Amino acid sequence: MKPLFALVFLAFAAAPAAAQETASDGEVPLIVSAQDVAPDEFLWLKRPLVVFADTPADPRYVEQMGYITDRLDALVTRDVVVITDTDPAARSAWRQKLRPRGFGLVLIGKDGEIYLRKPLPWHVREIVRSIDKLPARQREMREGKAGGS
Repeated sequence: MKPLFALVFLAFAAAPAAAQETASDGEVPLIVSAQDVAPDEFLWLKRPLVVFADTPADPRYVEQMGYITDRLDALVTRDVVVITDTDPAARSAWRQKLRPRGFGLVLIGKDGEIYLRKPLPWHVREIVRSIDKLPARQREMREGKAGGS
């Protein structure tokens, strides 16, 4: 069982790096580390979905990143950028602003407001439903824009 866990962990640890490599110049990668971006960089551009954990080996973090990587297309359509923060000692700007305790999932709207906080992993289907209820997303759908940006 331990070798299987290690393999799954390595696959998810490599996912942010793979997502960063596939982004074109000038485009924000879908999955980025909290150390690489500031919260105000996404105001009116993207919807940050911040995933906190005290370590990348946290089973809840691994589970959440699995859900996210399985449905990246649904998140891309909704202008979501996934921010990962698994190092409490680094005291990133995201950690200072959102003050998580252990694992946490936080959805922030394009307007900078916090719309969702969850202490447990959530399926992308549930996250997408929450996003689709946001006023800015409703406007994007009425105007016929897939992502709105």
